Amino acid sequence: MTTYMLIAHPDYPAPAQVAVSVKVLDLSADQFVLEYTLTDPHGCVRLPDPAPAVRSDGLWQQSCFEAFVGAGTGDVYTEFNFAASCAWAAYRFDTYRSGMSALPVNVDPEITNLDAGIWRIRIDVAALHRVLGPRPWRLGLSAVIEALDDGKSYWALCHAPGQPDFHHPDCFAARLS
Repeated sequence: MTTYMLIAHPDYPAPAQVAVSVKVLDLSADQFVLEYTLTDPHGCVRLPDPAPAVRSDGLWQQSCFEAFVGAGTGDVYTEFNFAASCAWAAYRFDTYRSGMSALPVNVDPEITNLDAGIWRIRIDVAALHRVLGPRPWRLGLSAVIEALDDGKSYWALCHAPGQPDFHHPDCFAARLS
């Protein structure tokens, strides 16, 4: 298990004392789990209401957690979006922001609210194997956090220069071996 602290983009500061971390539980070659923790001691973050776990586009327009998984070599990568409501999305890209298509998954991602501010997400690794090939994989962990005042902060392991861009290769800063 490895825990990563995400960093808010400097041009889009987060509300005071808000923090986002992600635990990566690498259970086996066929399974890994992401556990996102959102710390919001002053109740400044707007979260969507709980709803059925359905595939849905545009989740990045509100508070959501994201995981980008790229092939160890080459340009192909996947993007997963997870809302606190349990809605999710999964996409495949041929190269940087190009060739986007829905990523077919055998099993919907399992999103569990463990406690206030902690979400555990199981991802269909079989879909990743089909698209990315065998490990090692590059991993980009990120979040979009919407404040009650409608401001948004953009969180990642690291940020590329310029505007927030979770698709940028510099953001794929962790490895799954």
